[in-house]
Amino acid sequence: MMKTATATIALSLTATSVMAQTEISWWHGMGGRNGEVINEISQQFNDAQDACNLTPVSRGTYEEALASGIAAFRSGEQPNILQVFDAGAATIIAAEGATIPAEDLILNAGEEFDREAFIAGVRNFYADSDGKFIGMPFNSSAPIMYYNEEAFEKAGVEPPKTWEEFEEIAPALKEAGYLPLTASQLTWMMVENFKSRNNQQFATNNNGYDSVDGTEILVTDENQVMMFEKLKEWADAELFGFYGAGWGDNLKPFEDGQSAIWIGSSGSFGGLQQSTDFDFSADFMPYWDAIEGAGTQSFIGGAALFAMSGKSDEENACTAQFFSFLTSPETQVYYHKNTGYVPITEAAYEMAKEEGYYDEQPVAEVGIQQLMLEGGEWTGGYRMGFYPQIRTVMEREFNRIFSGEVEVQDAFETIEEEGNQLLARFAKTAG
Repeated sequence: MMKTATATIALSLTATSVMAQTEISWWHGMGGRNGEVINEISQQFNDAQDACNLTPVSRGTYEEALASGIAAFRSGEQPNILQVFDAGAATIIAAEGATIPAEDLILNAGEEFDREAFIAGVRNFYADSDGKFIGMPFNSSAPIMYYNEEAFEKAGVEPPKTWEEFEEIAPALKEAGYLPLTASQLTWMMVENFKSRNNQQFATNNNGYDSVDGTEILVTDENQVMMFEKLKEWADAELFGFYGAGWGDNLKPFEDGQSAIWIGSSGSFGGLQQSTDFDFSADFMPYWDAIEGAGTQSFIGGAALFAMSGKSDEENACTAQFFSFLTSPETQVYYHKNTGYVPITEAAYEMAKEEGYYDEQPVAEVGIQQLMLEGGEWTGGYRMGFYPQIRTVMEREFNRIFSGEVEVQDAFETIEEEGNQLLARFAKTAG
């Protein structure tokens, strides 16, 4: 009887201990290995302390996760943490009362927080115009230039630093039997980060950060139009391959060894190691030397984590504790090595460097270094509502440009007109 009673008491204490934990949830839009790593990090957090238990839940794609999170908030069933991709940031931030700024959440819970600890190119994208973190940067990446080393050896040329240099060497790469250039997601590469790498204004109202009212997109300027006129010219000369909006369709020629250069995500290097059978390296995404002030840092792609409102103080404290855990150097280095996304803090970058990781994987450092380049007035990112829909307009017009249906100038005038209609509609519905 004594043993039975002791066992019962032990079980009761264990149950009480488990029940005493505060449960929090994390909805995200990642699958495959990236989804597995989210599960691993969540388990590491649960194992590191006894007060909180975090449950990650995949909600499909980025778009599906955002839509389900907003719908859940409206019905009072929102998660504690919602992953929101870059183009959807304005939507969740403008949803009045939906989120608690990450910086406020952390400080109110008594946790330490230092904006300056974050890598420069990461620091501003999910912050407000005063620099306060609204979302917590999570899976962050930069657009970089991958290149086939054998292609450049055969052509007898060096990888370009600028687009002017690319124009000079592209014929030699073609003569050597390669398609000189492909790029995935032209919206991110050749519009959003064209603006950042060349320090060009992207929208009024401080790129949309100061207000949703009256924000207008700026894409008919001579430099943006010039970039796409060059791309069309290169495509007509078989120096650039355009395969539509599909990420993988534009990556495949590089993976197959047919393209010498692919402009892609810094987070892709791990996958490229598995999908290619040739030596490749990487460098910064080119810029236009002719544009005054160009060569600045890029801003991040990927997604951030937002703390949803309407939760208890205990749950908010657990979310804050998880954000602190997530941004610790140890967790960031683990995430960096297992996914290819950049570490978001300088301390994590230094830790990975001290461990010799970049001696083994030099390509993994390129995106970080690009995000740490000198910034400019227009390198902090953008904040525009209904931006996923604006990207869809862009993709439609890009298809028309490369099929010869429309002139570049006319296409960008259409993008600007329809984009500004969407922004005006968003301003009316925000909140």
